[in-house]
Amino acid sequence: MKRKAVVGPMACVMGDMNVVRPLGLAGISCAVVAPPGNPTTYSRFVRAVLPWQSFSKNLDALADMLLRFGTAQQEPPVLFFEEDSHLLFMSRYRERLGQAFRFILPEVALVEDLVDKARFQFLAERLSLPVPASRRIRPCADSVPVSIDLRFPVVIKPLRRRSPWEFIASGGKAIEVATEEAFRELWPRLASNEMDLLVQEMIPGPESCIESYHVYVDHRGEIAGEFTGRKIRTYPPSCGHSTALETTDAADVASLGHALVEKLNLHGVAKFDFKRDPDGALHLLEVNPRFNLWHVLGARAGVNIPALVYADLTGQSRPPPAKARPGIRWCTLPSDWFAARAIGLPLRSWLPWVIRCEVTSHLSWDDPVLLQTAWHWGMSSVGERLSRLMQPAHRGEA
Repeated sequence: MKRKAVVGPMACVMGDMNVVRPLGLAGISCAVVAPPGNPTTYSRFVRAVLPWQSFSKNLDALADMLLRFGTAQQEPPVLFFEEDSHLLFMSRYRERLGQAFRFILPEVALVEDLVDKARFQFLAERLSLPVPASRRIRPCADSVPVSIDLRFPVVIKPLRRRSPWEFIASGGKAIEVATEEAFRELWPRLASNEMDLLVQEMIPGPESCIESYHVYVDHRGEIAGEFTGRKIRTYPPSCGHSTALETTDAADVASLGHALVEKLNLHGVAKFDFKRDPDGALHLLEVNPRFNLWHVLGARAGVNIPALVYADLTGQSRPPPAKARPGIRWCTLPSDWFAARAIGLPLRSWLPWVIRCEVTSHLSWDDPVLLQTAWHWGMSSVGERLSRLMQPAHRGEA
């Protein structure tokens, strides 16, 4: 895709290259909020770096830093957010941030309902959304396994993701439990961390049965951009993180997405995750009202949702309406090789697929941020070694 320079405010991104790159390809200069040395900070599309380590503490200080940056610009920047922690920060500080930034968000209550899995379950029951049956539990030390009154197999996931869960779930987003006996055996491991958890009936089928609807609904409530997609591989293979994706042209996914947008009265950007059962029915797993890794893939397929949001919020003309091309693929390396190896896909089959893959996260010929990161880290290491070697000489000269 050709990059055309856009004259206008800067985009300020809490996120990675999967959001920065679609903006950059639309000619939009970016500032990025990220830890020092993060690969995204070396992108050619990034004009400023706001160093920040964690979105779980010192949020008042983060808001102050952003406000100093925003008010120093000639025009209010447009704020983008990729993770749940970014979304909650944005929503809870929306009034302060609105003094210096432009952004679009769902209503406060809807954000909280969609991020917290227990609240989402209540919302789904109230609105009759097509979600699997679920129960909330809180395993505690010295407690006995509770009766969950669900059909096995089930999946167990935290109400909100936080650091201990990755260890408990061996790197996955959830734990698949096949039988009630296995659930009882797992209980002590769950109880050791005393976390609020959601147990949900599992829809049969592999992760490749998970399909998604991506949408941007503008301030008027009109759908300004949309596309559908599906997972190809995850790591770990069950309940894992996406490593390979592709766009689709699934009319029933889009149709159900339209209906849910209307039921939720949603404005802004969202991703609806569904799982298709063996009979072809779609079951809603979650709704994420934020930008995400799919947006770089959507832009490559012809629907650049971050660029659409930027155009609306800055009063510029939107890119011409487009329908996403199906079959455009994304992968992330080296994670997708681990995912392929875990399901027994041989290197001779996987490697040609990767070479033909249209989008590779953080690795593009026109902006190879991983290589740039390695170069900067390498040069920094060389500089440190030279500095250490020179120190004795300097002391001797003194």
